[in-house]
Amino acid sequence: MADDSLKFLIDADHGQFYVQDLELYDAWMAEHAMDPDLPPAGWTDEAVHVHRIGVEPHSISVGTARDDLVESLITVHASAPMIEPTAEHIVEVDLDAPTGQLALSSPGVHPEDGPGMTVPAGLLRARVSYVPSDPPAVDTNGGPGDHFLYRIDLWPADQARGLVVLKQGPNPWAG
Repeated sequence: MADDSLKFLIDADHGQFYVQDLELYDAWMAEHAMDPDLPPAGWTDEAVHVHRIGVEPHSISVGTARDDLVESLITVHASAPMIEPTAEHIVEVDLDAPTGQLALSSPGVHPEDGPGMTVPAGLLRARVSYVPSDPPAVDTNGGPGDHFLYRIDLWPADQARGLVVLKQGPNPWAG
């Protein structure tokens, strides 16, 4: 399998964007949306302050350092890629994507309006790396926060492994 990549800009409204197998995530949400014990988008206190991603079934919420247009790169690999040495923060988690169709959206970008990507159907390992970068080549609102390339590497997984922080970035990090 050759690596397949998608580079995109997304409005990270409320400092986040989503990578979801939307059909199954929506079905899960239909049953669990009103559960008071579940934090919205998987944003537990630990998610906010330690691993910087929110996790729900069929969904990853990537926390961003800016409430603005951010740049991301998603790449599908046949196996685990090399770790990006310039990344300030790196976390891995499982993403169950049975349909093989990922929707990329945010609180300000409806899934039908955001980019999409076809990936191998089934359980994937996702590595989210926060790579320092220059501002995108488009106008942003000039608000506060560091610029990162949010690099998401995906590859097929044979078993669930849970969330692991491979490299803990500075705290506070969205400065």
